[in-house]
Amino acid sequence: MQMEKSDDCCSTHLIDGDGTFVDTGLDHFIKEVKLGECGLSYAIVSIMGPQSSGKSTLLNHLFGTNFREMDAFKGRSQTTKGIWMARCAGIEPCTLVMDLEGTDGRERGEDDTAFEKQSALFALAVSDIVLINMWCHDIGREQAANKPLLKTVFQVMMRLFSPRKTTLMFVIRDKTRTPLENLEPVLREDIQKIWDSVPKPEAHKETPLSEFFNVEVVALSSYEEKEEQFKEQVATLRQRFFHSIAPGGLAGDRRGVVPASGFSFSAQEIWKVIKENRDLDLPAHKVMVATVRCEEIAKEKYSSFAANEEWCLMEEAVQSEIVSGFGKKLSGILNFSLSEYDAEAIYFDGGVRSAKRKQLEEKLLQLVQPAHQSMLGHIRSRTLENFKEAFEKALNAGEGFSLAAVTCTQNHMDKFDKGHADAVIEQANWDTSKVRDKLRRDIDAHITSVREAKLSELTSSFEAKLNEALSGPVEALLDGANSETWPTIKKLLQRETESAVAGVSNALSGFDMDEQSMEKILTGLENYAKGVVEAKAREQAGRVLILMKDRFSILFSHDSDSMPRVWTGKEDIRAITKTARSSSLKLLSVMAAIRMGDDVDNIETTLSSSLMDMKNNAAVKDRSITIIDPLASSSWEEIPSSRTLITPVQCKSLWRQFNSETEYTVTQAISAQEAHKRSNNWLPPPWAIVALAVLGFNEFMTLLRNPLYLGLIFAGFLLFKALWVQLDISGEFRNGALPGLLSLSTKFVPTIMNLLRRLAEEGQKPITTTDPRRNPAPVSRNFQNGSSSTSDSSSSSSSSSVTSPKEGNE
Repeated sequence: MQMEKSDDCCSTHLIDGDGTFVDTGLDHFIKEVKLGECGLSYAIVSIMGPQSSGKSTLLNHLFGTNFREMDAFKGRSQTTKGIWMARCAGIEPCTLVMDLEGTDGRERGEDDTAFEKQSALFALAVSDIVLINMWCHDIGREQAANKPLLKTVFQVMMRLFSPRKTTLMFVIRDKTRTPLENLEPVLREDIQKIWDSVPKPEAHKETPLSEFFNVEVVALSSYEEKEEQFKEQVATLRQRFFHSIAPGGLAGDRRGVVPASGFSFSAQEIWKVIKENRDLDLPAHKVMVATVRCEEIAKEKYSSFAANEEWCLMEEAVQSEIVSGFGKKLSGILNFSLSEYDAEAIYFDGGVRSAKRKQLEEKLLQLVQPAHQSMLGHIRSRTLENFKEAFEKALNAGEGFSLAAVTCTQNHMDKFDKGHADAVIEQANWDTSKVRDKLRRDIDAHITSVREAKLSELTSSFEAKLNEALSGPVEALLDGANSETWPTIKKLLQRETESAVAGVSNALSGFDMDEQSMEKILTGLENYAKGVVEAKAREQAGRVLILMKDRFSILFSHDSDSMPRVWTGKEDIRAITKTARSSSLKLLSVMAAIRMGDDVDNIETTLSSSLMDMKNNAAVKDRSITIIDPLASSSWEEIPSSRTLITPVQCKSLWRQFNSETEYTVTQAISAQEAHKRSNNWLPPPWAIVALAVLGFNEFMTLLRNPLYLGLIFAGFLLFKALWVQLDISGEFRNGALPGLLSLSTKFVPTIMNLLRRLAEEGQKPITTTDPRRNPAPVSRNFQNGSSSTSDSSSSSSSSSVTSPKEGNE
């Protein structure tokens, strides 16, 4: 069966005749045949053998390749230089075949075997199946051309740390009549002798040939003499290369396979090591290839992830807001990138693959961690804000503080956990407890802040109520200081304090406070109430002199009915003054100290005995100069300094000032009383009246004999009375004679002029009658009644004169 060359076949010069690796050609070749997509599902077949032994011809017929073949008509010469690679047409899985330069060539010379060994070593390192092309007539010959080649192959294999289990297929060319059953044992015996004769490292001294190689032997007829038979045998052999890597296939038990995507790099590194004449460590090489390729794949996937549009949008959005489904979406993108890495790196060394995958995962997580932290920060901030709103709303609704704090805290920590779960990245194992702890600390700090504010507001409210309930009443009680002032203040303080404490205790029940903290607040409230009373007492004590003078003024200037006193001369000014001063001294004694306890003091007695009985004290001092002044001290015996408002020395000084400032009021009262007495004693003494009566008897009799004088005297009396009333002479002389005379001198002339003007106005009025139809009275009647009319006129005129001044005065 003759096989045609497939159009799908393509080839490349892998290593040129100078030993230079053509990497660009190999990369292009791999892309053309899509080797990178094959993973481990590919096979490498190479052929080695003497020059001009028909290697290229065999490959072209066996695999449908298009390697250059020798033209027999031009002579036997080197056809293939270096190493060529082509894809086998129509064989699955993807099979690549390498055509190596022939050994023992005339062109390179007898001693130049370096490239032969290097190419053999390269083929052995990268191939799964190695075809060894040999002539049938060389079997059994000790110095045949294949013996040095086999020794080279085995020596190279001994340099490997572990076997790859390469399949060596000996292709016997130009088979003679000798049956293969007779040729194969001889060939295997020669191969075993070569294996036994090759020096082995200590680790492989007892290792059998089968541990390193699977040996296969096939025979082909001569291509030139029996072409049809050759092609049929080749077609049969071709079938053995289908699924060659499957279990039971030609390379079914191969080891250390490099994934297809790493073949180019692996081949280059192997050739580089061979050219540098170093020992080839295939396991280490496999790790190196895996390391390089996995790093390249990881780098590519990292770049792909960083450029992922969905990730870029999420990264931008999460800087300013919460992204819903952040963790799930990001985990999906990460899974996609890691799964792509796994798909491309699955055939490389497991340890390296896992290590590089872990590194890729760490780099990806490191890339997304800032976004994740931003996401958690947004969740924490929003949860905290929502907590503050919910907490305030609960408090405004009247819910107890502690209950509201516990409920809101639990609810919003659950919400944070839910939001955190939505942001969790499956691949990450980050410890996010710090974010949760910070949220809890922020919530606790806010609760503490609100608690302090609420407690401060609560205590301030009750303190304001206490201040309002105590300040005014205490001030009023101290203004009206008496013996019951401090007991009343004490009862007021106790009542208001108990009311405030009860209210605060009831309000604090919702805060779930410990007894010590609650007791501290209540004690502070009680101390505040005491402080209000004390402050008000000290304030009033600072103006005690004003209060004393006000009290003295009220008691001295008003009677028992609170009516203003008129000093008529009947009042006992001394007694009134003593009473008013005693009351003022009482106020001073009440103001001298704060008396909130049950202790009894003798401040009032001391002040009274020292200040009110000063004359007696002075007499006593005159008799005994050894007596000590009880007010010559800066403290009271029974009162501590903290409760002292006015010291004894200050009391004495205040009393002196009080006396000096009220002295004028007493003097004025005495002067007013004396002036009143003088104003009521305007009549002459009785002896003067008797003298006037005796001496004026003749004048009196004269008046009786002439009634006209009486009328004139009466008229003068009326005029004098009018002037008395109009000028208010008694009132003017009330303040003394000289002031009265001066005042009357300024008012006398205007008053006279006013009276004359009124008399003139009365005289000008026409006389009217009640009935105009009546006739005027007879003249004789008028004449007869002349005296009467005159008298009436005088009387009327006098009456008008009296009345007019009153009206003017009014």
